[in-house]
Amino acid sequence: MNINKAIRELYEEKKRLDHVIASLEEMQRNAAALNLALPEKKRGRKSMDEQARQEVSERMKRYWDARRKQGQAAEQGKS
Repeated sequence: MNINKAIRELYEEKKRLDHVIASLEEMQRNAAALNLALPEKKRGRKSMDEQARQEVSERMKRYWDARRKQGQAAEQGKS
């Protein structure tokens, strides 16, 4: 077995592996930079503006008025 040939082949393999490792590290850095560039989504409740709050308020008032009327009609029916 030629030792010099084996050593040369191992150096070539090492050079190839170093190149592959460098490429993978570059891909990893690019992916990390891309993740930092994207804004994170907010969690939790969506905030409402004043108009949306007013609409919800009016809708709930109508809902509870209807429920009260149903309860009163049911009580009168039992009496």
